[in-house]
Amino acid sequence: MKKPKWVVEKEKSKRAAAAETVWLFGLHAVRDALQNPQREKLRLMVTKNAHDKLAEDIAASGMEPEIVDPRKFSAPLDPQSVHQGAALEVKPLHWGALHEVCTPPDGPMPCVVLLDRVSDPHNVGAILRSAEVFGACAVIATARHSAPETGALAKTASGALERQPYLRVRNLSDAMGELKSLGYLMLGLDGEATQTVGEALEGQRNRPIALVMGSEGPGLREKTKDTCDKLVKIPAIGDFGSLNVSNAAAVALYAVRA
Repeated sequence: MKKPKWVVEKEKSKRAAAAETVWLFGLHAVRDALQNPQREKLRLMVTKNAHDKLAEDIAASGMEPEIVDPRKFSAPLDPQSVHQGAALEVKPLHWGALHEVCTPPDGPMPCVVLLDRVSDPHNVGAILRSAEVFGACAVIATARHSAPETGALAKTASGALERQPYLRVRNLSDAMGELKSLGYLMLGLDGEATQTVGEALEGQRNRPIALVMGSEGPGLREKTKDTCDKLVKIPAIGDFGSLNVSNAAAVALYAVRA
């Protein structure tokens, strides 16, 4: 019996995901990945100079590095990548299901960041760094139309990608609904909102908080706005402009944790 088209497509997608690899680059990103026991590491290419700087971590990882000529660094990276003589091929990290990562524990209420089609890997990398600094339990983005796990993202995250859960979901609204069922207060960042983050949190500090950030330019989609409990803004002095999404995420995370 012939399989339905949707079954064939699903199986094809699973096979593609299983075959997917990522090339990380730069001393910091490679070092943190080498130190991460959860990261499946496949191939390591380093110059002699980079090998000397990473020698302890390479030895601890058990990998056999390929020493390459810095003038002929042949790792499949973008020519503009600042690799510092180190590149590591890995499998993407799998953090588990949303409810496993985001269920409120006994203790301080968790905070998560949701990204609505934020596609710039540098912005997502910076948000992962802020999320780690301010103790968010996850950064959540859609599987499509958002920045995937890449070397550029890892380098900008400066190691946070190895420690900060970055979950990719099929549908952002469904993920928001699941978080609501876990008790999360859903705050959407919107420059046209009337309430500030601090005002929206009055009397709500005992609840887990989800900060929903929109992409550069378009901001939050209408469906995403409708799914939020409240729309909030970061107050500015004057009318000179707005923060980019990674800076806004850092300020909002600080406001939640303050």
